[in-house]
Amino acid sequence: MQHRHPYPRHTRRALAALTALTWALPLALGISATASAQQPATAYPTKTIRFVVPYPPGGPTDLMARMLQPELQQRLGVSVIIDNKSGAGGNLGSAEVARQAPADGHTLLLAASGPMAVNPSLYKTMPFNPLTDLEPVVQLSAFPLVLEVHPSLGVKTVAEFIALAKAGKTPLSFASAGNGTPQHLAGELFNALEQVKLGHIPYRGAGPALNDLIGGQVNVMFDIVGSSLQHIQAGRLVPLAVTSTERSKVLPNVPTMAQAGVAGYQITGWHGIAVRSGTPPAAVDKLNATVNAIFKDPAFRTKWEAIGTPAVGGTAADFGALIKGDAQRLGKLVRDTGVTLD
Repeated sequence: MQHRHPYPRHTRRALAALTALTWALPLALGISATASAQQPATAYPTKTIRFVVPYPPGGPTDLMARMLQPELQQRLGVSVIIDNKSGAGGNLGSAEVARQAPADGHTLLLAASGPMAVNPSLYKTMPFNPLTDLEPVVQLSAFPLVLEVHPSLGVKTVAEFIALAKAGKTPLSFASAGNGTPQHLAGELFNALEQVKLGHIPYRGAGPALNDLIGGQVNVMFDIVGSSLQHIQAGRLVPLAVTSTERSKVLPNVPTMAQAGVAGYQITGWHGIAVRSGTPPAAVDKLNATVNAIFKDPAFRTKWEAIGTPAVGGTAADFGALIKGDAQRLGKLVRDTGVTLD
């Protein structure tokens, strides 16, 4: 017995034509039917981005996040909010991104050299592992620090400052943004090389430390150039030397430590953006490309460089190599200088 098809012949011809069209259209557009089916329904980002700064408002880390905020909003097409989560030398906010944030690229960390490269050697226990729990996105800065004093101290050069410290008549203490921060290590390295004993006073971020220095509650600080520049220019602080191997473009009249007579002294701070490990590569790539595009804008570069750092940029791999390299180099400095938690 001959099987009878459930559809008339003319209907079957129409269905066959429709099926052929369904497959032919993607091919005509230069894509396969399989590839079109694999395209995500939405592209990153899809919602508000939280930008976590692991230090209080007012310091250089916070300043950079706030400079980038409107640029990221404009280029990514979503709102970006700054969330200051300070404490434990930057560990608190960094750990929140590393361990609690969704790995979807909508929570960014303003990653600093302290919690990313120094703290693992400084703290007996860490709430996160920077090398495995966070994914590097892009480097933002490469900051020299500046040895600066309150004007009431009455010194104008590093030599005068060392003489004052060694005389022991005036108690000298240096403020820092917290244990293990570049500001802290800079002071400890100075102590070790010059055989002086500057007391260390850790704060919960560079902003509060700088406020007390300007107010005269402490008399010395090794601060990142960007956050102290306006106060130096206004005469509220006296710069003695920068900690890099070359003079700062924004402080051209201030010598390097080596030029001031402190041989073998070099330390810089850096910042970047990181996300939680496991974030989709497409989100990391888009963030990296966006920041590099921001840094290529001449007007933005001028504003950025005015705070004392080049607009670094580069690849995520470049930033990852810096983190790993400084974890070794600065970790050795921690051990060699005997830096401990207060």
